[in-house]
Amino acid sequence: MQRLGNMIRQLALHRSHWEGLMKAAATSAAPLEPSEASPSRLTETGTFGSNPGNLRMFAYVPPELPPSPALVVVLHGCTQNAAGYDLGSGWSVLAERYGFVVLFPEQKEANNPKRCFNWFQSSHIERERGEVASIRQMVERAVRDHGIDRDRVFVTGLSAGGAMTAAMLATYPEVFAGGAIIAGLPYRCATSVSEAFECMFQGHTRPAREWGDLVRHASQHQGPWPKVSVWHGSADTTVKLVNAGEIIKQWTDVHGIASSPSRSEMVDGYPRRVWTNDVGEDVIEEYIISGMAHGTPLATGDGDDQYGVPGPFLLEVGISSSYHIAKFWGLTERVVSPRRSSASSKLDADRPSHSQAHSEARNDSNHHGTKAPSSPSELGAVIARALKAAGLMR
Repeated sequence: MQRLGNMIRQLALHRSHWEGLMKAAATSAAPLEPSEASPSRLTETGTFGSNPGNLRMFAYVPPELPPSPALVVVLHGCTQNAAGYDLGSGWSVLAERYGFVVLFPEQKEANNPKRCFNWFQSSHIERERGEVASIRQMVERAVRDHGIDRDRVFVTGLSAGGAMTAAMLATYPEVFAGGAIIAGLPYRCATSVSEAFECMFQGHTRPAREWGDLVRHASQHQGPWPKVSVWHGSADTTVKLVNAGEIIKQWTDVHGIASSPSRSEMVDGYPRRVWTNDVGEDVIEEYIISGMAHGTPLATGDGDDQYGVPGPFLLEVGISSSYHIAKFWGLTERVVSPRRSSASSKLDADRPSHSQAHSEARNDSNHHGTKAPSSPSELGAVIARALKAAGLMR
């Protein structure tokens, strides 16, 4: 009863946020998917271990690979799937051009109604348990199948996938050379539904040392630690911008470096801050995309630094996060294959972007209001819809 009371208080506190989230989730419930003209480039692997998290494994292996290629693990966001996020983010096109393998874990609706990775459940974010263990098993299968260089394994993800990226970096830091967290949250920001609401809609601040200890206690690893790239939209009301700063606090403490950046610069019109270690290596970077809502930043087209297709939570803002993340990891230094044209650059005119949907939800809330639940049964229905929209309840 006390947990239910806490949940109701969180819903009331962040009412306008979860109302917008429910409408945005309903608007973009159909994930961006490859069309008949541009079929999925991914292939599924049926067996990769005990799979305690009950996930699916997809991958793209380019026709031309150098010896001992790198591996990039890509984690989709809520309401998305592996093929759709690949099409939208452009990772397999990058992989073909620069010669690395891409692995796409995929969530099942049986595990989460909105296909969110379960970043807020301890049973899925602790080493050798649940979803993080399944993803680790997928990595091992890919390494063995494709002769991957174990020193060049990376992981990235959006939203719930970004939070799960943080979990992978914390629980298996010896596996990953780097990670990129897009519109995500610090590791162990939440271990319950009520904490998840607080972290997403309000943000949870801790001293850097406390954040760092959560990572250090997740494994027995003593270093070196993965490089970390952090991306967030300044207008994100689904996962508040404060989370980007808390991620930076967590990982600067883990790396044992100063909290202030070593340098700042502009990249494609957006500010980039960089932290270097004591030997001058760039180990943390941060991009804050001004005016961007919740999603993955894209610069679409056929240029060398343009990848992806816009769609729900895949936002055209003039900078390709996928390309710049790959560059940060050192994956763009040698071209293996000529650049092909994008599989598709046409927006689905019948489906608004996430930023549009979120704006519409905000306007509806501001101008029309929402009637308060008038009975316990109605309140329960509202709570259930909110939890399901956020991927926090089956």
